[in-house]
Amino acid sequence: MSKKESLLSVFVNLAVWGTGVLVSLAVGFSMIDNGPLNQSIPLVSEIGNGIIVSVAGWIVVILTLLSVILASINKTRK
Repeated sequence: MSKKESLLSVFVNLAVWGTGVLVSLAVGFSMIDNGPLNQSIPLVSEIGNGIIVSVAGWIVVILTLLSVILASINKTRK
């Protein structure tokens, strides 16, 4: 934490980042399972019985988890 960055700023940034991760995972898993949120992409959802949307959901989940891991590694290296 630099001198210019206040503790409140750190907590706000952490809250925003955490919210983004949770929303990304919720949307990704909803796209995979065609769950209660029923996430779909118009016209694309009809191709291959929704397989493209499921693949996109897995991409969202994998990239979100990868970003969490990389952000943690980057934070510990500083």
